[in-house]
Amino acid sequence: MFTGVIAVAIGLGVMVLVHEWGHFLVARLFGVRVEVFSIGFGPRIWGVRRGPTDYRLSILPLGGYVRMAGDNPAEERKGDPDEFLSKPRWQRVLIALAGPTTNFLMAVILTAALFVRGGQQPSYADKPVVIAGVMKDSAAQKAGIQAGDRIVSFAGVKNPTWDRVALELALSAPGRSEPVVVERQGQQVPLSVASEPQPFTAIGYPAEPAVIGVVSPGLPAEKAGLAPGDTILTVDGEPLASPYQLSDMIQRSQGRPMSLEVSRGGSIQKIVLMPTWGDPGDGTARWEIGITYRFTTSSKRYSPPIAMVKAAEFHVILATKLVYLVGQLFTGRVSLKQVQGPLGIVQASSQAAKRGFGDLISLMALVSLNLGILNLLPIPILDGGHILMLGIEGLLRHDISLKIKERVVTVGMVFLLLVFLIVMYNDVLRLFPGH
Repeated sequence: MFTGVIAVAIGLGVMVLVHEWGHFLVARLFGVRVEVFSIGFGPRIWGVRRGPTDYRLSILPLGGYVRMAGDNPAEERKGDPDEFLSKPRWQRVLIALAGPTTNFLMAVILTAALFVRGGQQPSYADKPVVIAGVMKDSAAQKAGIQAGDRIVSFAGVKNPTWDRVALELALSAPGRSEPVVVERQGQQVPLSVASEPQPFTAIGYPAEPAVIGVVSPGLPAEKAGLAPGDTILTVDGEPLASPYQLSDMIQRSQGRPMSLEVSRGGSIQKIVLMPTWGDPGDGTARWEIGITYRFTTSSKRYSPPIAMVKAAEFHVILATKLVYLVGQLFTGRVSLKQVQGPLGIVQASSQAAKRGFGDLISLMALVSLNLGILNLLPIPILDGGHILMLGIEGLLRHDISLKIKERVVTVGMVFLLLVFLIVMYNDVLRLFPGH
């Protein structure tokens, strides 16, 4: 947990600082006098003055803030041309947009860096979605998806890859039905599947050789002579299309002997074993033979220009989905109970930090994108609220009274505080069993 706290402090602090830096750059571009650019909050501990700006380091190094001249309607203004409120509304709108825009650009840059760095991914990830089989009683089976089907449309996306389907499912509201069109024997069949976070449960699994990774000591696989690196070709004479198919076969065996054809070192061997009943370590007892699988992967790396394009496309899709989910929250179709709060972010950060640098950078990119989108919500005190107020003033052709603005800001603060408390409450509940 402590690792997660440190990761959140660094990641969120950097993203907030990037956000404020965006406001700073565009404000200076339009000639707004920036009085303070602070790294961190609280009392000033060090700094330098360049022109009208005090570039300072404050005692709490978590993010930062920008203070522009004349940006607070409640304070006395001189009416100088370099004050924020003296600028045309369109310039103030662009200054407000600059923070979220910089967060989006940062998310794209971080993701592009990972694409350039490259890494291992499942071999099927960027291939068309051809179903090798479906799990028993899964959402895919209930929807009518069959082995051999090719998904030609998923949630409106034409000819998706496995990666794209996984992204759509990850951002779909739980329990939501997603439209699917499959090609079956030359015909296109429209279906609908219940959203599941795991794509193999929702739509079925891809063709994948059943290569053994680890053999557990004392269990049927080891006793029968199976070894790491063996590839299981058939079970009881039935060709094996995927390790997930073997998992279903093991459960259907009910402990009866199973005859396997195994490829080892270029030769074919026949092995007979009997599954045993037990808990493999996840708390769910079932029939098992004591193996894990080694999935085939391929290295993927992109040049910087292509990486930037792919990262931008990815985050545009992600942003669209996040905006949709926020809309679902406001209409009550998605519950606040499903929203991760600070404790959830700490746990996710801790897990990402333990998995490695790449996962932590991915999480930072996601946090940056979320920060940008949330700041665009039309809620007073957020950038989106400022933009909304400026838009209303533009339509009215005069400024809204200070009293009304103060009341609106108060309502916005109370609303955000209430949401924060609800999310924190749900976060705490998740720490206890049964929640």
